[in-house]
Amino acid sequence: MGQEDGSRLQTQLCSLNDRFPFKVFTSHTDRDMMSAIQRSHHLRRLFSSQPSVTVTKSAAASVSRLEALRSRLASDESNSLDDFATGEKPVRRKAPKRSSKVLPKPRWLKAKPAGSDNYQKLRSTVRELGLATVCEEARCPNIGECWGGGPEETATATIMIMGDTCTRGCRFCSVKTSRAPPPLDPEEPEKVASAIAKWGLDYVVLTSVDRDDIEDQGSGHFRQVVQKLKEKKPDLLVEALTPDFQGNKELVHKVATSGLDVFAHNMETVERLTPFVRDRRAAYQQSLDVLKYVKSLGKSLTKTSLMLGLGETDEDIQKTLDDLRAAEVDVVTFGQYLQPTKKHVPVKEYVSPEKFEEWQVKAEAMGFKYVASGPLVRSSYKAGEFFLKNYLEEQRAKGMDQDEAV
Repeated sequence: MGQEDGSRLQTQLCSLNDRFPFKVFTSHTDRDMMSAIQRSHHLRRLFSSQPSVTVTKSAAASVSRLEALRSRLASDESNSLDDFATGEKPVRRKAPKRSSKVLPKPRWLKAKPAGSDNYQKLRSTVRELGLATVCEEARCPNIGECWGGGPEETATATIMIMGDTCTRGCRFCSVKTSRAPPPLDPEEPEKVASAIAKWGLDYVVLTSVDRDDIEDQGSGHFRQVVQKLKEKKPDLLVEALTPDFQGNKELVHKVATSGLDVFAHNMETVERLTPFVRDRRAAYQQSLDVLKYVKSLGKSLTKTSLMLGLGETDEDIQKTLDDLRAAEVDVVTFGQYLQPTKKHVPVKEYVSPEKFEEWQVKAEAMGFKYVASGPLVRSSYKAGEFFLKNYLEEQRAKGMDQDEAV
């Protein structure tokens, strides 16, 4: 009996019961038949319900997705699920080679190892007084030679003042950078003077980080350090390797007239490469103007340095030398750029010693008072040996000429 037949029977029974005051179907048989009809309807609904069909479709879809994943793994030539299940070690494929090739260092770029007694003495004093040196911060390869000195060599050191964190981020320099470095140490001038007195140096180079976060950019602090050094040891020769102070002549004047002997400010590279090598606030013309202004004061010698191997051409270098002579710069040095870390601008070329000699000859012929040029030469490298020897000989020659004239 179908669902419609049962419903029709149920309607007829209700109609008869309404028409007669007594029940038409009162026997047990009638009641059993009605129960059987209800059970039949319940079973039909149970076996024909939607959820059972949905589960079957979901299982089929899962199998289909699994097969699709296996196909993708096979097509990508990757390790399959079976490889892991069987316990076999998967074969690792090598990563592709880097596109940028790191140039191997040539044989001539070998520096003297650091370990002499004088080196250990200087290093110990630096640690005790909490000083920073550009020799260590910039990972200079010549620290052993400069700090070592010797019976016939002048020991030199480059002290980095105003902290060890710079507000600029030049792409060749490994000194730490920050927009807000720690405040200046007011006791630093005395600490530096005490250190130099202990070391017994003849020539000291002071340099500093850029402090664009300070109102006077640290020019007053720089001046105090130089004056304290001269106060402690008047015969000490002081070279100041300074920032550009954003080209502010008033701030440059503070340092240039502090009593120093050599005012140095590095051009670093040629004009064409300056935007790619130096911080955006360090402009080629701005640096050139600083050197020109200091020379106009007539208080000291002026000095600058160029790194080679960054991709400059001979024409670029020659133009820079012409600009420096026009600004009446006295001393220029050439050195090989060495990449401090992989994050810094890469070396484009390792310039040969012969090429460095060639530039030294050209620069000397242009009228520079002194030129130091070589793969391991740095702005402050062996400053005493490179500068003092030539400068003192020049002064002696002038004195002899004056005596003969008298």
